[in-house]
Amino acid sequence: MKTKLLLILFFLIGIISLTAQDNCSKFYPMTEGVALEYTNYNKKGKVEGVSSFKVTETNTSGNTTNATMAINLKDEKGKDIYNTDYKLSCTGNMVTLDYESLLPSNMLEQYGEMDLTITGNDIEIPNDLSVGQNLNDANVSMKIDMSGISMNMTVDMVNRKVEKKESVTTPSGTYDCYVLYSENQSKMMMVNQVYPSRVWLAEGIGMVKQETYKKNGDLMASTMLTAYSK
Repeated sequence: MKTKLLLILFFLIGIISLTAQDNCSKFYPMTEGVALEYTNYNKKGKVEGVSSFKVTETNTSGNTTNATMAINLKDEKGKDIYNTDYKLSCTGNMVTLDYESLLPSNMLEQYGEMDLTITGNDIEIPNDLSVGQNLNDANVSMKIDMSGISMNMTVDMVNRKVEKKESVTTPSGTYDCYVLYSENQSKMMMVNQVYPSRVWLAEGIGMVKQETYKKNGDLMASTMLTAYSK
């Protein structure tokens, strides 16, 4: 049970990296009806699951845009393992996430008496990216109190930079992308790990591809945009 919970928490960190940016329309559209499907692969290229995101509601008041995103995660057999709706808003050049809404109430019930706190700062992606550009570090922290056991997990995203531009073809189409590199320093249960990663971003779409590596550079896992509609 604890292993499954940890997998879901790592997935939540992925959600934050998918949705946090400093403008609502440049890289990640906040338009009602937009739907994206991502397929997750292990290091050997075997499908490990499919995650779907859909903007179900948006509204704008003044210079603030609010959106509701529906998330569904299926395992390699197509079985639902995670469903929720979460909120995000964009004002000027700042995106704010409702961290608490990332975790569905039925999951909290499944794990009994559990107190979860998620904090962090936004992952900034400027509108005007350029090759060689350095990006600000980011951080996500989670604290879990469950059945008398406390657990803390922190992920620091450091050494973020724009490496290059390249074209990427996936089952959903061909996209011109910026390639963003970062080193993700994970701290959990007194164990420290470093996982370098690359994200391919396309304007108006968001993440098209992601690869996570071991510290020695070997591929650990990858994610690819396999369906897109608006």
